Amino acid sequence: MRRALPALFAALGLASAATAQPAKTGPAFEETKYGVLPAPKDGKKGPTSVSQYTLINKNNLVLKCIDYGAIITELHVPDKDGKFADVVLGFDKLEGYLGGHPYFGSNAGRCANRIANAKFQLEGKEYKLFANNDPHTLHGGKEGFDKKVWQGKATLTATGPSVTFKRTSPDGEEGYPGALAVEITYTLTDNNELVVDYRATTNKTTICNLAHHSYFNLAGHNAGDIKGHEVQIAAKNYTPADGTLIPTGKIEPVAGTAFDFTKAKTIGSDLEKAGGKPVGFDLNYVLDKGTTKRPELAARVVDPKSGRVLEVLSTEPGLQFYTGNFLDGSNKGKAGVAYKQYNGFCMEPQKFPNSVNTPEWKDKSDVVLKPGDTYKQTTVYQFSVAK
Repeated sequence: MRRALPALFAALGLASAATAQPAKTGPAFEETKYGVLPAPKDGKKGPTSVSQYTLINKNNLVLKCIDYGAIITELHVPDKDGKFADVVLGFDKLEGYLGGHPYFGSNAGRCANRIANAKFQLEGKEYKLFANNDPHTLHGGKEGFDKKVWQGKATLTATGPSVTFKRTSPDGEEGYPGALAVEITYTLTDNNELVVDYRATTNKTTICNLAHHSYFNLAGHNAGDIKGHEVQIAAKNYTPADGTLIPTGKIEPVAGTAFDFTKAKTIGSDLEKAGGKPVGFDLNYVLDKGTTKRPELAARVVDPKSGRVLEVLSTEPGLQFYTGNFLDGSNKGKAGVAYKQYNGFCMEPQKFPNSVNTPEWKDKSDVVLKPGDTYKQTTVYQFSVAK
């Protein structure tokens, strides 16, 4: 049953900065108007209204997301003292998401990460894509899933409030074959988990590799850099990449490299050694667990100052770990905060980058989806405090 109380969410006082724990209000959800997309220049249709969905679980964690890109705009969780903070980077208004941004809170698709030289072959035919990360394709192309309006519907489930976004990507969109029908579901469980479920089907053989792209800062979105966050990743191997971040096709051990997070260490401890242009972590880890039917532990992140803990569980074989290397302060986020380099990190469970062009990875990371099959992926971001 929907609990739509007009003053409910305003009463929580959930500003971008940390706030005291509000009075108990969840579980609940509400749909409100967020903004308006301008009419396209071709004049074929008028302006499009964009809705925002607010979910509150029984512990008063708050998730806000919009049907433009199915983007997560806010996520408020408590620290060790019970004070709440918004721990994802983003904007206050729709205009921020329309003005160009590094995939804050987005869902990358139809194929997440990079495809080398913006092309691939499937069943003997070559498909050419838009090179939005010249000379490669990144996160779906010029207008990926993050730039589309989805159909949203919120509900209360047995585990907590939930919202499902649906959209069919037409045959040929961004150069990909087949009409791909996609569902993205966010559930804010009463166990303080953000569960991200993906489902997709196609009417023609295609590729599908979806990934969630929120930038987290467990101290709060406006708290500065994340170098002091402690990270542990359940992966003894990774896929080394060239200077343009395309994997070489090899799988190598992390032991003896800056990329070794098999034991917890701060992001800043080996940041410079990670190299890259710009410097920082931006690579795919080969998770020890491989592909699983149910989500299993992939990574754990702790912010010692706030005590907030994030555990990432997933069904996927790979995890892209990114430390906001390309953030440069040009994006003015919530409350006017300038998001600078290393102000947030991403944990993106997915298939390996450029898998479609790497046949030796077929058994570990197959991105091909055929008619009659269903693409399924579940990722869980579970929040707690250090004990």
